[in-house]
Amino acid sequence: MTTNQTHTRAAAIATPTRTKDIIRKHGFTFKKSLGQNFLIDKNILDKIVDAADLGPAKGALEIGPGVGALTERLAQEAGRVAALEIDGRLIPILQDVLAPYDNVSVVHADVLKADLRQLWQERFAGTESVSVVANLPYYVTTPIIMRLLEEHLPIENIVVMVQKEVAERMAAKPGGKDYGTLSIAVQYYCEPELVCIVPSGAFIPAPNVDSAVIKLKRRPKPAVDVSDEERYFRVVHAAFAQRRKTLGNNLAALVGKERKAELGGVFERCGIDPTRRGETLSLKEFAALADALAEAKLLS
Repeated sequence: MTTNQTHTRAAAIATPTRTKDIIRKHGFTFKKSLGQNFLIDKNILDKIVDAADLGPAKGALEIGPGVGALTERLAQEAGRVAALEIDGRLIPILQDVLAPYDNVSVVHADVLKADLRQLWQERFAGTESVSVVANLPYYVTTPIIMRLLEEHLPIENIVVMVQKEVAERMAAKPGGKDYGTLSIAVQYYCEPELVCIVPSGAFIPAPNVDSAVIKLKRRPKPAVDVSDEERYFRVVHAAFAQRRKTLGNNLAALVGKERKAELGGVFERCGIDPTRRGETLSLKEFAALADALAEAKLLS
């Protein structure tokens, strides 16, 4: 029987008492600049882990483990866990509290700078699949999510705790104020599902905003076919450059004012009204627009 099977949940880190004891024992102080808020609600942790759909043959990558509350639960459910922590002060604490688990490796690294492909080879060789499971620092949520998606890593699920508004933007449908470049990028690569809303009282210290757990299930292939991914996202970003402006005006800035007149034919071919705004277009409509702009040689 492996270590992670024999260790009971009786001494769970995710309780106010145990978390405070760990912080006191190691003389840890929170760094506001790193967005450190430690989860102390076991029920929420269970929901996160359940959503990740882990198992003994699967791996889990955690970003920002803090004092190890989620790491501990991942170790109990996954065959292998790698936890990336940017704050060097937390490394000895994690090594201490996670000592009972032989299937966890703690890595002192910044996820935005680490060589993730190498990490996959070193930590997850032989696993059936890997999911990213994390309580993300709010100030770097979007860059982290985008890095995970754009690197085309073999990820099965991304289950993350983020600011509630950010989760709503990731899952937003066309037509609403929440729908934008993040919605499109996430939905291009994944199927988003809101797991639960988390009140600020579930953390030490309590953040000023409510949080949400969102599950992003990686699609086997992108939601829409595009001839050039980079061009597709250039068009998406341009369409939202100034949200109040029409598509026609925003895309004129992308192709150049001198070629604005040629845009009319592109919109006509796509069956898209140039007076619409970016927030009303579906992923499929953006794909048609990006490809039509390339065919008209308005975008390379």
